[in-house]
Amino acid sequence: MSDLMTDEEWKFYEPFLWQVRAPHGRRPVSYRRTLDGIFWIKRTGESWRNLPEKYGKWMAVYQQYRRWTTAGLWEKIESALRMEEP
Repeated sequence: MSDLMTDEEWKFYEPFLWQVRAPHGRRPVSYRRTLDGIFWIKRTGESWRNLPEKYGKWMAVYQQYRRWTTAGLWEKIESALRMEEP
């Protein structure tokens, strides 16, 4: 299903997603699919409404993006990536 992330990349991102998960509320069908959808938006520059259905409903993916943004997910990932650079 995932056409953007390799399994190795997913192994890097997955722990961050669980760290910022709200303790209650519904979990997305697939964090990996949701993250692929966000990456698709960022890569293509398309609007959220043009998100292909294979990534889920555009509004659900957008809402998860906003939650992760508010939780500081992207900064945590950037910080970890900077630490991995040689």
